[in-house]
Amino acid sequence: MDVLGEMKTWGHEQVLFCHEPSCNYLGIIVIHDTTLGPALGGTRFWNYASTEEAIRDAIRLARGMTYKAAAAGLNLGGGKAVILGDNKRADREALFRAHGRFVDSLGGRYITAEDVGTSPADMEFVRRETDHVAGLQGLSGDPSPVTGYGVYMGMKAAAKVRWGTDSLSGRTILVQGAGKVAYYLCSHLHAEGAKIVATDIDAEKVKRVVTEFGATAVAPEAIYDQKGEIYAPCALGATINDNTIPRLKVEIVAGGANNQLAEERHGVELEKRGVLYAPDFVINAGGLINVYGELERWPQERAKRKAQEIYDAILQVFAIAKRDGIPSFEAADRLAEERIASVVSLSTMWRPGRR
Repeated sequence: MDVLGEMKTWGHEQVLFCHEPSCNYLGIIVIHDTTLGPALGGTRFWNYASTEEAIRDAIRLARGMTYKAAAAGLNLGGGKAVILGDNKRADREALFRAHGRFVDSLGGRYITAEDVGTSPADMEFVRRETDHVAGLQGLSGDPSPVTGYGVYMGMKAAAKVRWGTDSLSGRTILVQGAGKVAYYLCSHLHAEGAKIVATDIDAEKVKRVVTEFGATAVAPEAIYDQKGEIYAPCALGATINDNTIPRLKVEIVAGGANNQLAEERHGVELEKRGVLYAPDFVINAGGLINVYGELERWPQERAKRKAQEIYDAILQVFAIAKRDGIPSFEAADRLAEERIASVVSLSTMWRPGRR
């Protein structure tokens, strides 16, 4: 893999390879863009098949964080870290303290947090070596309530564009996944009077949604064949693919999962079929907003108010799509790129204390 070539193609600023042999720590930290502020992105701990796969994942995810922060109106850039190895290992202190030292070596250009395979407890170990960490225990807390609320607001915005009203009362929503984000999404949908069809590979999670919100449960693979108005992917990525698109009987796709399109061409296919797609990194930005709130010492209620702005961001995405005659997933990129470009183009001002 030509790492420098990938950086040049996608505009990444820095890739840092990290090794601490005493605890068998191997890590990669990627900074994509710091135009708007320090790069924020979680640390993913995963047993990658190869180093190349890990690099590719980190590079892709770092760029995605830049776009997510920009589209959400946050003063943050995008970054990501990956640790290679078995994320079930019990001896974690030395590993994450080593990681914290490498994060600290970047002098605040990168701020890390939890991600797949890591936890707030792991971030506490990182915190012993650097101040540049978020998602700590007792601070911003579980981001799921804010994320779920943001998805709900984005879904209402998509409804407004499709049907001229943002009311979801009486609408049938197909929710794929019944984890934390999906649970909070379902709570808002239920309160508004929507009909919920839910699925998850974990039967207990589905049972909770059925019991508390009156959802109808279906088998995981059957969710794509249900008739409804909105499909909300809230678990695995890439569920919009060659197999599922012909089976969907909905008018809107709007959910909390990352990387919902298996490939960009699937976004084009949704467009051709007249299905409105609310791009994932815009609609699910509530988690990032929650972490940003921790950095800024916001109370939880302020983070939730900021997540309300996802409604306006989704409306902007569809407005750009209409203006430029492009699919919504491309419009989401354009929204982020236009915000970054507007800051870059600001005239330089002299300010006291700066040379």
